[in-house]
Amino acid sequence: MSARGPERDSGPMTAAKRLFPLIACGSIMFAVVAVVVGQLVPDPYLDPMNITVSEYAVADRGGVTEVAMAVLGIGSLALLAGLRSAGAPVRGMPGRLLMVWSGALIVAAIIPTTPIGHDLDLAAQIHRYVSVAAFVSLPAAGLLMVPRLNADPDWKPVARVVEWVTLAGGFGLLAITYVALPGDRVLIGLVERLLLGAEVALLAVLAGWLVRLAWRRRAVEAANFPTYHRILASRS
Repeated sequence: MSARGPERDSGPMTAAKRLFPLIACGSIMFAVVAVVVGQLVPDPYLDPMNITVSEYAVADRGGVTEVAMAVLGIGSLALLAGLRSAGAPVRGMPGRLLMVWSGALIVAAIIPTTPIGHDLDLAAQIHRYVSVAAFVSLPAAGLLMVPRLNADPDWKPVARVVEWVTLAGGFGLLAITYVALPGDRVLIGLVERLLLGAEVALLAVLAGWLVRLAWRRRAVEAANFPTYHRILASRS
């Protein structure tokens, strides 16, 4: 066991482990660009300020939004794998919540909601519940991670930023709950997009810092590589 805690992986990073953070960052970037592009070329009858991303996707059937959601879900799984491989403090409930977020995004991408004005069928109800699970799980994971990150020397530099974006996600969650229930869906599209922005920002902070740690560790391993071989030679 490492002196810095049971979650620290002291072994050399394999190529697969180094790929996880890059896959996560690439997926997040692709999803953001795809969603923005999908919103820039909309159906003229769709108002992004007053309809949700899911309603927008099912009405403007270019498939871009669904692909973006699926890619973000897969990228989030890669992020979780990378965090675990690097010994980040995500074991237990934070990791489970990240898995819920990832799985919910993929399911929501596969099972669309109904078009605007139609009654909810079974598929739309499933879509709604998994969307709620996604919205709730990521801020909850961030909330649980903040004290752990503060206690970890490698992750403490980003603990405050994670706390800020988690709080933003929490406020967004309260706002969309109000808008969706007593607020009569006023500007629900805007509120949902702000919430998603905060949640994607949380993923981006974790993925970006993970990339930095992975490449910093690779540089250290490269610097120590000759020493390692000299030790082996002296023992032979």
